[in-house]
Amino acid sequence: MGAFSSLSERLNHIFSKLTKRGRLTELEIKTAMREVRVALLEADVNVKVAKQFCADVSEKAVGQEIIKSLNPAQQVIKIVNDELIALMGSSNQKLAVSSKPPTVIMMCGLQGAGKTTLCGKLAVNLKKSGKKPLLVAGDIYRPAAINQLKVVGKNAGAEVFEKGTQNPVKTAQQAVEYAKSMGYDTVIIDTAGRLEIDEALMQELENIKKGVEVTEILLTVDSMMGQVAVNVAKTFNERLEVTGIILTKLDGDTRGGACLSIKAVTGKPVKFIGVGEKLTDLEPFYPERMASRILGMGDVLTLIEKAQEAVSEEQAKVMQKKMLENTFTLEDYLVQFESMKKMGGAQAVLAMMPGVGGKVKADDIDENRIERTKAIILSMTKRERVEPSIINSSRKKRIAAGSGTSVQEINQLLKQFEQTKMLMKQLKSGKRRLPF
Repeated sequence: MGAFSSLSERLNHIFSKLTKRGRLTELEIKTAMREVRVALLEADVNVKVAKQFCADVSEKAVGQEIIKSLNPAQQVIKIVNDELIALMGSSNQKLAVSSKPPTVIMMCGLQGAGKTTLCGKLAVNLKKSGKKPLLVAGDIYRPAAINQLKVVGKNAGAEVFEKGTQNPVKTAQQAVEYAKSMGYDTVIIDTAGRLEIDEALMQELENIKKGVEVTEILLTVDSMMGQVAVNVAKTFNERLEVTGIILTKLDGDTRGGACLSIKAVTGKPVKFIGVGEKLTDLEPFYPERMASRILGMGDVLTLIEKAQEAVSEEQAKVMQKKMLENTFTLEDYLVQFESMKKMGGAQAVLAMMPGVGGKVKADDIDENRIERTKAIILSMTKRERVEPSIINSSRKKRIAAGSGTSVQEINQLLKQFEQTKMLMKQLKSGKRRLPF
């Protein structure tokens, strides 16, 4: 995840120095924690939060049983991991559900945080778990806000309730009645934002909260804003008592400080994170998984979930059988590329793998090369994909022209494919073992 790559790198460097030392003294632990504090501040973590975090870790790490243990560095890393999880909220906080439908979710935030798009993302997420959401156009000030929500709703497959520019409180009340009569179990209200917090905005949000029975007040925060985002969340929470936070743009080049500070400053949990532009790019927030990513330990559980969404169990069994029987073809190669794309691309997949984590940079993965490989396979005939041995020099020239690549790239692909088949053959015969 882009948000924590530099912090992850710094922490790995600090802990690798500890690991090399073997036994640790109290001074060495405290020196390392001073370095951790600097790394957190550079990642734009709130000053008080960074100071308290390092104090808590130091207090637990300088105990005699840790200093005298066989692997003190690993013990310190475990304490850091546990404290990171606690800092971000301990566990995933699910959305509350009203005992008397519909559940009313009020979406609020400053203009530009991506709130309207998030309404659609949340609708898609709720539909996956069997809910029937209704989107409500409550932003009557921003030009084209209602039309934007209609487009988002159409793409999300969710109905949009709108009453033009009438009072948003009245629209919200009518929407709840409409939801009851039409069998919608969740109402998502897209409220107005401003470029900055002002009294008129807060008053209107308070009026909507009083006007309908709200189950959740979710605050959308742009993580690119760093500590400004944390201060915005603090102010909104003081006036509205928000129930949860959605952090957007965590896939971007942000230092991630907001993610690590917001729970400690506001006392309110991050419930979801936005990790991309697509309507499916909204993930429930799991503090333990995020801590694991930050420390470069990967995020196996999210990787498994993404894999299950991208590949059905039946497809996985078929591919496993082909691998074991050494009968997979270039067409199967193509299927694997498509599955990886659904999971967010090669970089996203590698970033979630243990031992890789923050070490993967955008420059390390050539996604264009993967696209070129796909273009080569798509330019082949069905028979060529199944029997690559028939691809002679004239066929290579035709494939290169059709895919906009070179004969050399086609040779590289065929060689790579043969090496993969050879490895599978060795694994089957027991001459080689998997490297894990």
